[in-house]
Amino acid sequence: MSDLKKYISKRKNEESDFAENYDIGYQNFKIGVLLKQLRLESGLSQDELAQKLKTKKSVISRIENHADDIRLSTLRRYAKTLGRRIKIEVV
Repeated sequence: MSDLKKYISKRKNEESDFAENYDIGYQNFKIGVLLKQLRLESGLSQDELAQKLKTKKSVISRIENHADDIRLSTLRRYAKTLGRRIKIEVV
């Protein structure tokens, strides 16, 4: 087990708030990373994407780094601008 996994496991065992919020936070982090990867694969900077979406670079940064509070309509526009679609699955 890696040091990071050990640290996460220890924190989950010792702190109920951390354990309760970890999975949601991790999922939000993954969404932001995915969005950033898609933007980079499209060859766009944050500034360029912001111009296409008629918003500010800071908004793109916030989406990519704090995806926990992104509106679905914003997520759809972001994906559409990159030539992608959003698929939501409830399991």
